[in-house]
Amino acid sequence: MCAKKVTQKPGDVPTTGHVWDGIEEYDNPMPRWWLWTLYACIVWAIGYTIAYPAWPMISRATPGLLGASTRADVAKEIASFDEANSAIKARLVEADLAAIPNDPELSSFAQNAGAAVFRTNCVQCHGSGANGFAGKGYPSLIDDDWLWGGDMEAIHTTITHGIRNTTDPDARYSAMPRFGADELLDRDQIAQVVEHVLQLSGQPFDAALATQGEVVFAENCVACHGEAAQGDPTQGAPNLSDAIWLYGGSREAITQTVTYARFGVMPNWNTRLTEDEIRAVALYVHSRGGGE
Repeated sequence: MCAKKVTQKPGDVPTTGHVWDGIEEYDNPMPRWWLWTLYACIVWAIGYTIAYPAWPMISRATPGLLGASTRADVAKEIASFDEANSAIKARLVEADLAAIPNDPELSSFAQNAGAAVFRTNCVQCHGSGANGFAGKGYPSLIDDDWLWGGDMEAIHTTITHGIRNTTDPDARYSAMPRFGADELLDRDQIAQVVEHVLQLSGQPFDAALATQGEVVFAENCVACHGEAAQGDPTQGAPNLSDAIWLYGGSREAITQTVTYARFGVMPNWNTRLTEDEIRAVALYVHSRGGGE
């Protein structure tokens, strides 16, 4: 590559004076229309940043002289829909929960509103299909296994106050003892009661250990899970005689549960959702197929 001085002839298009492998670089001016378009865009951009929110700052953006706000526009639109639905929302709040499915108009509104609330607030834990996440401690809402009861009233209470949280004094609360970590049972006893639980749930088990585990179960577990191990919704104690396991039903998973216990927490939604939204999502959850 080299550069050399180029002799211009009269009438020739001027060049920059550089040559690359015999190729000259012309120095044509930009078209006037292009330049005026560029200048117009610059003027428009300056005017826009003055008139509308534009430059981000620490906690907000510059507001602009016109005071435009997309957030305010959205809030206004939401408020207009809230006002339009205020009458049916009032009916939803006043209605008996069990009677809502019998009112076609109210039920249709609650189903659609509840679905929207569920997709916004509940799918993160319970999944988009409300079937939870297997083995992760997030319960399925489409089966018949309800730790705290699955009728409309029970679901409404659970959503309203939550479970084992520290923000609502009326939250549903129970705590399973940490039988191994707190040395309430030794390793042999834990192994025995685990085999008994496997037997109760219809899984392969060690018969000799399960027989010994029956005594351990009667002394330590019956108070919450019941003599038939079918659980107690008033305490949030799960049914141990079926094949539905919130934290897994393998020998290893059950051993982990007995040793260290489980302590699932659900937030209370009465500070984030209105009563009509809580009722709507309760109806929606109940109608998914698993409600009692």
